[in-house]
Amino acid sequence: MTKNHYDYIICGGGASGLLLAYRICNDPYFKNLSILIIEKDIKNTNDRTWCFWESGTGDLEELIHKNWDQANFTAEDFKLDFSLQPFHYKMIRSLDFYQSMNNKLSKFDQLTQIKEKVKSIENGIVTTEIKSYHGGMIFSSIYNTNSLTLQKKYPVLLQHFIGQVVQTQKPCFDPNKIEFMNFNVPQKGNTRFMYLLPFNSNKALLEYTLFSKNVLERKEYSDAIAEFLNQMPTGGFEILEEEEGKIPMTCYRFDLKNSSNLLHIGTAGGWTKPSTGYTFQRINEKTKELVDFLKKGEPLSRFGKRDRFWFYDLLFIDVLAKNNAQGADLFKRMFEKNSPEVIFRFLDEKSSLWDEFQIMRSFNLKQFISALLKRIF
Repeated sequence: MTKNHYDYIICGGGASGLLLAYRICNDPYFKNLSILIIEKDIKNTNDRTWCFWESGTGDLEELIHKNWDQANFTAEDFKLDFSLQPFHYKMIRSLDFYQSMNNKLSKFDQLTQIKEKVKSIENGIVTTEIKSYHGGMIFSSIYNTNSLTLQKKYPVLLQHFIGQVVQTQKPCFDPNKIEFMNFNVPQKGNTRFMYLLPFNSNKALLEYTLFSKNVLERKEYSDAIAEFLNQMPTGGFEILEEEEGKIPMTCYRFDLKNSSNLLHIGTAGGWTKPSTGYTFQRINEKTKELVDFLKKGEPLSRFGKRDRFWFYDLLFIDVLAKNNAQGADLFKRMFEKNSPEVIFRFLDEKSSLWDEFQIMRSFNLKQFISALLKRIF
């Protein structure tokens, strides 16, 4: 029988919730604490694909479905083929992740998992459609879009896409090279690109991706993928799987919703990289930092601080929101004038000030100075 009080309650059993639970349970420091995960869905399908770049062997290496060390970037009148070294671009399929995490978590007696829908979180109490649970500390990955749409201070773009795993009749993909961003698709007043991850010469995941304010009709995404494939010698193709995503790109202060005993995590906590939409590796690193932080016994509201990278992202989103058709040009300038290694270090928020100065010089500074002045005044 499920009890009513737990030391830690985790609302949401996605990537951030499961990783946080595993890191807590796997650390002897927390062995006497009780943990509850509340998740409304059964995670038994491959509902998304997570990708990230990483140097060397990571702590989730057993879950890597495929990795690559070559890539290309394509925009109007510009194409760059490059090595990702010292990084590898790695893919994890969500079903593999869910199965692995749940298998590991099932071995911890201190952890309870229940399938219920959270209705509210207030004053240390999580109320579901069935009952209420008291938590010493509560971590929520439940994303509420109202907090974004009801404010005007921070622009909100979406990284929205549909991805299809396709099997072609003829070999037409380079199995060792990803299409990191291919902007040679009609932009239609937005930032639009194709993203391609090959499994072998006949099979690949293609995602038609936009950085813009509004989503499209579903058919427009699939038509764009078909049009892209029809320019390749596929001999015909079959769609094996399909996934979709809608990720907020914003510097909105999610952290202001935190309190001494409530912390929002994952996308709901602002852990998504605003300028790119990448989330998974940031979740991986943030959950490690959070476990170390919990050992200090400080209020949860003190976890995480804004830094200069948050400010860079703020200006980038300001510019892209105002001039959404300029996205292809912004990324083109960055890849034209900087080495991929510097770019990936910068996007990883591990760059030096000199690296960042070089990146900033790549852009049309008038746009960013205008955005800066608007923020100041």
